[in-house]
Amino acid sequence: MILISKYFFYKDYVGLSLWPFIILKERSLTHDEILINHERIHLQQQLELLIVPFYLWYFIEWGIKCVWYFNGYKAYRNISFEREAYYNESDPDYLSERGRFRFMQYL
Repeated sequence: MILISKYFFYKDYVGLSLWPFIILKERSLTHDEILINHERIHLQQQLELLIVPFYLWYFIEWGIKCVWYFNGYKAYRNISFEREAYYNESDPDYLSERGRFRFMQYL
């Protein structure tokens, strides 16, 4: 289910996944197939980690990488979940071919 909220986002971020929702900054983004695929990859990651552990892992990994890179945005881009989603967002068939816990190869 896709929700629209322009008040939910920080700076240039335009979409995020909070199980079971994809939240977008603007209605026009519902037509952005790459963005929607990126967020659907995150929904699958959340589901296979039983949702709450996904968020714990996400923020712990982000914190560790913030210390490693001394840069919050660079840390975000190098979280294993984000690396998997960014690398495969342009492939519309990725989710149908994706193996379980595939994000692990992006650690």
